[in-house]
Amino acid sequence: MATLDGSASPSSPAPGRGVFCNRTLNLRSVRAIGYDMDYTLVDYRVAAFEQMVYAQARERLASEGWPVGSLAFDPRMVTRGLVIDTELGNLVKANRFGFVKRAMHGTRMLEFAEQRDAYGQTLVDLSDSRWVFLNTLFSLSEGCLFAQAVDLMDQGALPRAFEYASLYRHVRARVDAQHLEGHLKAEIAAAPDRYVVQDPEAALALLDQKAAGKKLLLITNSEWSFTAKMMAHAYDRHLPEGMTWRQLFDLVIVAARKPAFFLERGPFFEVVDEAGLLRPLAGPLRPGGLYLGGCAAQVERDLGISGDEILYVGDHMFGDVHVSKRTLSWRTALVLRELEAEVAALEAFRATELRLMALMREKEILEARLSRARLALQRLHAGYGPQESGHAPDLEARVHDLRGELVALDAEIAPLAKAGTELTNTRWGLLTRAGNDKSHLTRQIERYADIYTSRVSNFLHATPFAYFRSPRGNLPHDPGAASSL
Repeated sequence: MATLDGSASPSSPAPGRGVFCNRTLNLRSVRAIGYDMDYTLVDYRVAAFEQMVYAQARERLASEGWPVGSLAFDPRMVTRGLVIDTELGNLVKANRFGFVKRAMHGTRMLEFAEQRDAYGQTLVDLSDSRWVFLNTLFSLSEGCLFAQAVDLMDQGALPRAFEYASLYRHVRARVDAQHLEGHLKAEIAAAPDRYVVQDPEAALALLDQKAAGKKLLLITNSEWSFTAKMMAHAYDRHLPEGMTWRQLFDLVIVAARKPAFFLERGPFFEVVDEAGLLRPLAGPLRPGGLYLGGCAAQVERDLGISGDEILYVGDHMFGDVHVSKRTLSWRTALVLRELEAEVAALEAFRATELRLMALMREKEILEARLSRARLALQRLHAGYGPQESGHAPDLEARVHDLRGELVALDAEIAPLAKAGTELTNTRWGLLTRAGNDKSHLTRQIERYADIYTSRVSNFLHATPFAYFRSPRGNLPHDPGAASSL
């Protein structure tokens, strides 16, 4: 994964605000750029937003007789990219191959032996309904409340019997209800300063794209009234005098029902006034129009643009990026807000990482020497193969000394390696890593997101004319890669 190249200058972005490329993308060939709204064009204060979702869902459970009054939202208990195991009541972090690297039952992290017993012969497969991928920031309250509900279930404290799978469905329904019933968004719209992060550069980035001839599309699942309030709050103050956010977009589509918007053919309705009055669309979509529902196929047809001529930008790994890529071959960009903190943590850890790498190289050399000494001793005792000069006591002493050196080296490595696995989150570590390997989330990003970045305003530094080039894929046998022994 690589950033856009360029010499350092006062306008160069901070390391965590680059645009990172998995698959080469020439923005000059992109004719339309579609945007999601929530956590994409409009950035929320995650802890405050998810705390409110959590509190409302908890109140719903309390009204059903659940003993949840003492429970509190912990924004660090769960991260994006974790997977809920609805069979065992666990949250797990898997690597790119699906092997579980960390696991939590309820709110308790599993010891290594427990984790091995549970998942030693099990791979995470997202096509199996057993596994639920937490692939958006909206999932944090859901994951936290489910983990705490597992604790209550294990204690026999719930008012009726559940299995872990039915428990998850019950909790998920109460969380979803907060998004569907309107109370949540009404509270946000009433106090947007409390929940919305202002980013003045985002408006300028969109103005650049529009002036460069790109058609800009807003495609959101939020309803019209909420979209209008959030976009006005986040953008109007940062636009030229007399301009509103509506003038940025060639099409605005609300209540889009993603991912169904990309998968199915649904009718469009025109939103004819600020109150949200609807009428069925007659004829094609019109430039500057405001619509509800519909489908991507008609957007392509009416704009005369399709496939890789469209870039879609969103924060939801499945509903925005995966489906639009797989179904329509649109180019895709994932907004990963946590990336800035992750890159900052890696930068701060860099000196320690270099020391750790040097120690690991030293360990590899010692392990190779120990392996050869053990083999020489084995051949000497069994009387076969080439024999090294020396006697058994000398070889045994060499094996003993090398083992002692490795024990001492491991004692030096262990705290550094542990610190590296706890960057940004002591329970789960880095979002993009699972131990020394890429995380399952990173595998999804590599597969479906052509580019990814921490916020929409990062396109300001890239410009609408950028050519993003993916790095050469490295293989273990490439010259300069870690040597094999």
